Amino acid sequence: MAFDGGPAGGLLDRALGAYLGLALGDALGATVEFMTPREIALRFADQGGVHRCITGGGWLNLAPGQVTDDTTMSLALGNALLEGRRQHKMGDTRLIAEAFVAWWRGRPVDCGNTCRRGIQRYIRNGALSTPVNEGDAGNGALMRNLPAALATLDDDAAFKNISLAQAHITHNHPHSDAATLGLGHMLRLQLAGADAAALEQRAARLVAEHPVFRFNPYPGRASAYVVDTVQTVLWAFTTHADFEAAVVAAANRGEDADTTAALVGMLAGARCGAGALPRHWLQRLVPDVARAVTQQTKALVAPFL
Repeated sequence: MAFDGGPAGGLLDRALGAYLGLALGDALGATVEFMTPREIALRFADQGGVHRCITGGGWLNLAPGQVTDDTTMSLALGNALLEGRRQHKMGDTRLIAEAFVAWWRGRPVDCGNTCRRGIQRYIRNGALSTPVNEGDAGNGALMRNLPAALATLDDDAAFKNISLAQAHITHNHPHSDAATLGLGHMLRLQLAGADAAALEQRAARLVAEHPVFRFNPYPGRASAYVVDTVQTVLWAFTTHADFEAAVVAAANRGEDADTTAALVGMLAGARCGAGALPRHWLQRLVPDVARAVTQQTKALVAPFL
């Protein structure tokens, strides 16, 4: 499948690189989700102890190139933002909540417990925000926030408001908020064409403001706890300049590998652009997913082109 991202290095190329990169990381990492690095090395001993091919399988028994909730919840959020734009109320939280309900009722291959609780709470009583909860420091809000960055490229305040509103439908925790905004700001910098030095400064700022995310030296955990997720993402992204190497590094940490690899793919994809994504991975991505991501990306960034 051909992916027309416009001129190399342009906004559309970077945006499409981010969204397709997220889907590719999701598809790669899902195979080894909940495995340990040692288990991965043993399982893929015939490939040098490294998982680097999009093959499906894993605990969800996915088809090759199939994605999980990281990508499909992002698409649900993006659809809500586009519908809100059409209705001249972009970022309307109720539209976002309804999109999450439709996604959940569509029987996704996976849904995290915290996401499920938040969606079911909204169905029961219409609550658009879950109370602050120490148990909600998972990465579910962070994993799906890419469309919020694409839809608000000209408005920092709208980016913050939409990011936190969509997050609080299911997750309401200071670490989750900081992670969602922090990685979102890094993505927005890359979409604007920032260089490596600016990205390093932004990562350093995130750690300075929230020391819990310190990733150097890398602690080595890659669980769904949002602190572990951010540390793994920043470690893999900042220590591997090549897209494929960065995503493979994250995936082979195991644990919540679909999400960590997806988020690294998002950042590394924005850095290299869609035109530089590995063709052998793109060819494995489920065509319907690739098509939906491409169409949504173009629609989200259309006002800024």
